[in-house]
Amino acid sequence: MTKSDPFRYFKTSREIIRLAVMLYVRFPLSLRNVEDLLHERGIDVSHESVRYWWHRFGPLFAAEIRKRRIEAMKSSRWRWLLDEMFVKINGEQHYLWRAVDHEGEVLESYVTKTRDKKAALKFLKKAMRKYGNPEVIVTDGLASYGAALKEIGAEHRQDTGRWLNNRVENSHLPFRRRERAMLRFRRMRSLQKFAAVHASVYNHFNQERSLSTRPNFKLNRAAALAEWRGLGTA
Repeated sequence: MTKSDPFRYFKTSREIIRLAVMLYVRFPLSLRNVEDLLHERGIDVSHESVRYWWHRFGPLFAAEIRKRRIEAMKSSRWRWLLDEMFVKINGEQHYLWRAVDHEGEVLESYVTKTRDKKAALKFLKKAMRKYGNPEVIVTDGLASYGAALKEIGAEHRQDTGRWLNNRVENSHLPFRRRERAMLRFRRMRSLQKFAAVHASVYNHFNQERSLSTRPNFKLNRAAALAEWRGLGTA
């Protein structure tokens, strides 16, 4: 059974839709910024079209990227780093929990109103359901982590210490830049949706350029872009 073409009823070409979604999610741009960049390239679309494409195709592309990466990941169970960041929704403080593996891959993002044991437990169960059980779980000193890990019988895997969580702390920065460009969020559902899509797109294009030579970086970047251009094909 062949997969249906998600672009079949759209008049705009799939190449333009993929480009618009990539620009909006990957870079700290507003919808009107993307409209202006496309116009500069001779593509006349409304920012509302970009909004619709992002809502329609962003989760679809992210799910496809995530599926491929989960199948290819062999070492993500070695060491996880967990942290929560503060996010304002309509002026009210919420928490975005994030799990990152030892290579910097963002594994899971989860939004809650609290950061107690119940919230930490839901976050951990959601991540482990997708990626399995890690050998080591690095956290900060938040007591909710210890209580949640004890609940699932994994307290012996917890590791806390100064500077151990730096990788996950640094992984917040691209999302923070994106958050400022979007002028914050208005609903938990919107935040959860964007955080999940942004994580997958960030993983896909993150080449760790400081760790590779220029020729290798260019090859990896070209491969990532070629794979992106194939997303959503039947």
